[in-house]
Amino acid sequence: MKLGFVSDSLGGVPIDQLLEHAKRIGVSGVEVNTCGWSTAPHFSLKAMLGNRDAQKAFLDGFADRGLEVISLNANGNPLHPTDPTQGEGLKNTIRVAGEMGIKTVCTMSGLPAGSPSDTMPNWVVSSWPPETQAILRYQWEEKLLPFWEEIVTLAKENGVERIALELHGNQCVYNVPSLLKLRQAVGPTVGANLDPSHLFWMGADPLIAPEALGDAIYHVHAKDTFLNAPKQAVTSLLENGSLMDIPARSWSYITLGFGHGEEWWRQFCYRLKMAGYDGWLSIEHEDVLLNSLEGLEKSVALLQSVMPSAAADFRPQAI
Repeated sequence: MKLGFVSDSLGGVPIDQLLEHAKRIGVSGVEVNTCGWSTAPHFSLKAMLGNRDAQKAFLDGFADRGLEVISLNANGNPLHPTDPTQGEGLKNTIRVAGEMGIKTVCTMSGLPAGSPSDTMPNWVVSSWPPETQAILRYQWEEKLLPFWEEIVTLAKENGVERIALELHGNQCVYNVPSLLKLRQAVGPTVGANLDPSHLFWMGADPLIAPEALGDAIYHVHAKDTFLNAPKQAVTSLLENGSLMDIPARSWSYITLGFGHGEEWWRQFCYRLKMAGYDGWLSIEHEDVLLNSLEGLEKSVALLQSVMPSAAADFRPQAI
C-alpha cells in the first residue's frame, strides 16, 4: 500500500507549500480536488483543460519532489437538479485526467430530485411510506443509470480506467449494496472509494466492507469518525447539527486515531489486504478542532505504523 492525502486537507496553503509538506512528512502522493464541494484552491479545472503546458508544469511540481498524483477528486453532486455545473465539473475532470494520464477519478454517485417537478435532492433511507419506492425508481431508472452509462463511456473515451465512488450519505450510492447495484448495471469502470468515516455514522462496519466489495475497491479514504455516545443515545446517528459544534453532535469527523485507535486501523489495513486491495490510502483531514497540518501529521504517523508497504514473501519450507 502507498500513503497520501487529499489536497483539501491543507486547503489553506499554496500548492508548492503543500507539496513541500507532503515530501517532508513522508507520503508518496496527493489526491487533488478539482471542483464540486471544493473551491479547488490547488487546481484550476478551467485553466488546465486542454492546456498541456499548465498540465506539465503541475505534474512536474510533483515529480520534482518524488511525489505522484494519486487521483483527481470531483466530489460533489453531479446529479443536482438545479446546479448542472457539478455534473459538468465531473465530466471535465475526466477529460483533464485523460489528458494528464491519470487513471483514477474520485467522485460521488449523485443524488437527483425525487420527481421531475422537484428542485432539491431527495435522499431516501426508509421503505415507508410507499412513495419512497416511487422516488427510488425515478432516481435510479430515469436519472442515475442513464447518467452513469454516459460517464462510463466518457471515461473509456478518455483513458480513465477507474471511477471510485465514495460511499457517502445524501447520495444514491452510499453503502456496499448500492455500489454493487450500480456497478452491475454500468460495468467495472465504476468501483468504490471506501471511506470508513461515513460507514461509521451510517451504522455499517468498515471492517466487513472490504470483503463484501472485493475487487470493486478502487480507492480508500483514510478518515476517522468520533461517535459521541451520550449524544447518540438521545438523538441517534441521524445528525443534522452544525459540523463545527462537535460537543453537540452524535458523530463528527476527526483526526485518525482520535475516534478509533491504532489497533482498529491496523485491522482495517489488514482486512483491505485480505480483500486483495494493495493501493492508496489517502488521508482526508476534516477535524475542526485540530490544526490541519498537525492533524495530518498525526494521521500520517499512525498509518505509517500500521499499514503494510512491502510485498509479502512468506513461503512454507519444503520439509
